[in-house]
Amino acid sequence: MTDAQEEIVDDPVEVRRNKRQALIDAGRDPYGHAFASSHTVEQLDEQYAHLEDGQDTEDEVAIAGRVMAKRAQGKVAFLELMDHTGTIQLFCRINALGEDAFEELKDLDVGDWIAVRGTMMRTRRGQLSVAVSSFELMSKSLRPLPEKFHGLQDKETRYRQRYVDLVVNPEVRETFKKRSRIISAIRRFMEDEGYYEVETPFLNPIIGGANAKPFITHFNALDRDYYLRIATELPLKRLLVGGFPKVFELGRIFRNEGMDPYHNPEFTTMEAYEAFGDLESMMDLAEGCFKAAAEAACGSLHIEYQGTPIDLSGDWRRATMMELASEYAGEDVSFERTREELVAILEKNGGHAEAAWGKGKLIAEIFEAVAEEKIIQPTFVIDHPLEISPLAKKHPDNPELTQRFELFILGHEYANAFTELNDPVDQAERFMEQVKAKDMGDDEAMGFDADYIRALEYGMPPAGGIGIGIDRLTMLLTDAPTIRDVLLFPHMRDEA
Repeated sequence: MTDAQEEIVDDPVEVRRNKRQALIDAGRDPYGHAFASSHTVEQLDEQYAHLEDGQDTEDEVAIAGRVMAKRAQGKVAFLELMDHTGTIQLFCRINALGEDAFEELKDLDVGDWIAVRGTMMRTRRGQLSVAVSSFELMSKSLRPLPEKFHGLQDKETRYRQRYVDLVVNPEVRETFKKRSRIISAIRRFMEDEGYYEVETPFLNPIIGGANAKPFITHFNALDRDYYLRIATELPLKRLLVGGFPKVFELGRIFRNEGMDPYHNPEFTTMEAYEAFGDLESMMDLAEGCFKAAAEAACGSLHIEYQGTPIDLSGDWRRATMMELASEYAGEDVSFERTREELVAILEKNGGHAEAAWGKGKLIAEIFEAVAEEKIIQPTFVIDHPLEISPLAKKHPDNPELTQRFELFILGHEYANAFTELNDPVDQAERFMEQVKAKDMGDDEAMGFDADYIRALEYGMPPAGGIGIGIDRLTMLLTDAPTIRDVLLFPHMRDEA
């Protein structure tokens, strides 16, 4: 609509400000009031799909939305109105509105919010329309929208001004509607499985539950530093001690680390813990959550991500970390090798070994270097080394390994699960190892959580636990190439 493009260009901020002031000077409120719509655009499209070309009705409707285009032709004007479900044409005639109202309508700008009343019709050219009998300005737009027909393309601007991105790129709104459906589906699945949803603190006196760099803030009332949570694990497991059989939390996690297409310092996880569960029950839970989310967002378990088909149906592959590392390194990667041999394998595959790393950490680094990115279809990577799993229960057949899995799809981790460690003596020893690692320079190591040890001393039942990355799952199910595309307000560098 060429005229609409000209409207955007011809109405700079100053012109719009003057229109706003003129309304105020005339005793008019340019920012509206409550309004009850009778329909959404989508409902009108469905309800009046049967109208034939040129057919009028006397069916009165009331709708509200944003003006996305306008064109005037003598005594007739056409506006395109957009609500959250779609767009519809407004057919505006001077005879129906009166001269004064028609002139006011022609003075509207693209971007303005209006409410209209009218009757349903279909034009002779086949366009479903509302024949407008009255309208009201609900919010005056002072900034022109980006040129509508090409949308807002600059990625930096789109992320920084998400509110504009959502207006001019409808597919972006669809991504976040899918995100909402994914979270709702997971919540329903967990509740159906008998889990209680709970909330735990964002501020913690001790770093715990994961290996990560924290954000630090000062708690004025206690006059001491606290940490934004890097995981919800330890508070949730305290609830198992207290007698909750199954708990989960969907919420924000904060890690003071880098930003890349798969990482944002502030992100969303779902963590869940089941008394008397184990790694097997957590695998079943992971499959169930992912499949429920996929059905809700995509309507299928056979999806495609950036051109690669992914099959979420059936039973997913299970393989040990050492098995996969050996498979892709082309040689044995295990605790049977000397530390020097493992260092050599890692460095041969582009990695670098730190002096503080033992065999377990080296095996994990080799797996990351040679195998991770090659795992395309859903795979549970099990039997992680003890050294990198301070909260997981030891493997009954090998004390150097733990009962842990990470779920990999398309070379990235989507979930992390343990058969939880519930021996307070063993847990205290592992916390001490973490403290030693921190003293040797590992700034991602955990602190010693004495209260958590005390909780375990009261007795925690055997349990399974899992954490699922909601943002990555949403990326997968919306075919989004970067995590910023599934975060409404991703973190950005300061605007120049």
